[in-house]
Amino acid sequence: MSFNLQNITRKNIWDLSPYSSARDEFTGKAKIYLDANENPYNNGLNRYPDPYQFQLKSKIADIKNVKTNQIIIGNGSDEIIDLLYRAFCEPQVDEVISLSPTYGMYKVYANINNVEIKDCWLSSSFEIIEEDLLNMINEKTKMIWFCSPNNPTGNSLNPESIKKVLQNFKGLVIVDEAYIDFSASESWISYLDFYPNLFVMQTLSKAWGLAGLRLGMGFASPQIIALLNKIKPPYNINLLSQQSALEQLEFLEKKNVQVDHILQQRDWLSEELKQLKKVHEVYPSDANFVLVKMDNATDIYNKMVEKSIILRNRSTVKLCLDCIRITIGTPEENKELLLNLTELLN
Repeated sequence: MSFNLQNITRKNIWDLSPYSSARDEFTGKAKIYLDANENPYNNGLNRYPDPYQFQLKSKIADIKNVKTNQIIIGNGSDEIIDLLYRAFCEPQVDEVISLSPTYGMYKVYANINNVEIKDCWLSSSFEIIEEDLLNMINEKTKMIWFCSPNNPTGNSLNPESIKKVLQNFKGLVIVDEAYIDFSASESWISYLDFYPNLFVMQTLSKAWGLAGLRLGMGFASPQIIALLNKIKPPYNINLLSQQSALEQLEFLEKKNVQVDHILQQRDWLSEELKQLKKVHEVYPSDANFVLVKMDNATDIYNKMVEKSIILRNRSTVKLCLDCIRITIGTPEENKELLLNLTELLN
């Protein structure tokens, strides 16, 4: 099915003339800057940051093997989620679909933007039910959210099912890969040149350990990225965040070593948890966490809080009754966690 970007973009956004900042109009080096009404006394932070983060994008492009014009950087992935709704979904008219249970902010931003979001529920083993998904798509559907590896379930979604949607859906297909560094699955970034309706999200919060910087990344065709650049705030990524990210991205090997340690701990902890009598299932995970089904999950969660060990109770989420999500910590943290859970669950 042919994809036409203009057809799925809100008309007012397509026609929008974006704000032009001082740093849009001049991007080179100069001796004196008197264009942006900045304080002229240098303290390292008196100048506005690069509105398009060219240095940071160049470094990311090298790591991800994409072009800089295929990248948008957001104040967390949440900003990118919001931009996608504002660019493509007409309030009270268009619809989106999420493969649920999944990351809750897809629904929050749908509600903020007054866009109807439909839950296409995964199977009891958290797999895509293709027939249900394809039957849910209609002429109002603008976007479909796939979180893979998925949160809170931890599993990667079937790539063949996603490909089928990419090939047959005329709207935007978004694959959120926040946890891709912990998975053996191939990133969907590799398919950007094959599917013009594909949008991939990643983050520096998880594997890179930069959650405090709030930096999310979106990857898509240059045309989609240019459209989102029209509507993002002019200086959405502050100077300190850009500088810190550039410094940390030099430590690729360190990041990879930490990921390896987390994966080893994930496998060890999963096997240990399976031995506990009141644990019913430890779901397979391609992320830096495991979802564990157990007796009286809410009671266990509360007792762990009393021990100053904070987990994530997912029992109120459909299909996740009596499930707790456990982030993989350091070896010392994981041992203490297991010791306390053993007392409660054996």
